[in-house]
Order: sequence, then structure tokens, then C-alpha cells
Amino acid sequence: MPARVLALSSPFSFDDARAFWATKVVPGVIDRSRIVLIARIEDEIVGTVQVLLDTPANQRHRAEMAKLLVHPKARRRGVARALMQAVENIARKEGRALITLDTRTGDLAEPLYLSLGYVQAGIIPRYAIDPEGRKLEATTVLYKELL
Repeated sequence: MPARVLALSSPFSFDDARAFWATKVVPGVIDRSRIVLIARIEDEIVGTVQVLLDTPANQRHRAEMAKLLVHPKARRRGVARALMQAVENIARKEGRALITLDTRTGDLAEPLYLSLGYVQAGIIPRYAIDPEGRKLEATTVLYKELL
């Protein structure tokens, strides 16, 4: 199976992306297990991030950050930092004391997370498919206590 996935020209198709939004994101927003934030510059959406709150009963003290995306033309303008600060505020408001996330090891966002006080928990090799869909790459897992 991994060989077939790696043969794709990108990690997922437009139909895969649409299905993800339709089957995971929209139902999660409706049942409040997922909060989607967007960033705008003027009237244009330039970034998004998700807060995942659907945790087991013995883990209701934590949240997960997922899918931080900033349009290339809006990078280096504080958009990702503002989205991350909003994620933390929402997690606190939802009574979460810990937030976790993962990112492709060496990705441009990794230094941002560290600058915001996230701590590296470890690296998982061959965890994610690279943006071009050609190879498996390591993922860094990070966390932050929201005291």
C-alpha cells in the first residue's frame, strides 16, 4: 500500500480534500468537537487552523492543533502566530490545560512553534508523506502546557 501512495503526484487529490472537509471537518464543527479558525487580510482568507476537542473521557484536559495553513503570499506577516495564539485562547476557554500538535520535521512552522513555547516530545520517522507525495518523512510531535 505505501508504494501505491508514494506513486501519487501529490499527497492527496482534490476529491480527497473535499471528502476530508465533508466527512471530518463539517461534522466536527457542527458537533463542536472541532473548531475551525480563519485569518483574513482585508476580505481575503489567508490562513486557517483547527482545534480538535474530541478526546477520550480520560483526556478531556487536552486539545490538539491541526492543519495550520497560511497562504504563501501572507507568510512572514504574523498570520500563523496570530492563529496559534487564538488556538491557545480557545483551548483555555474550553478548559484544556495541554495542547499537542505535530509537524513535518524541518518544516518552516517548526521554529514558530518552538518560539511560542512548544516543547518537542519526539520525532516519529516515516510518519508523513512529503508535499509532493514522493517520500515518507519524519514528523516532530510538540506540546505546550497552558497554565
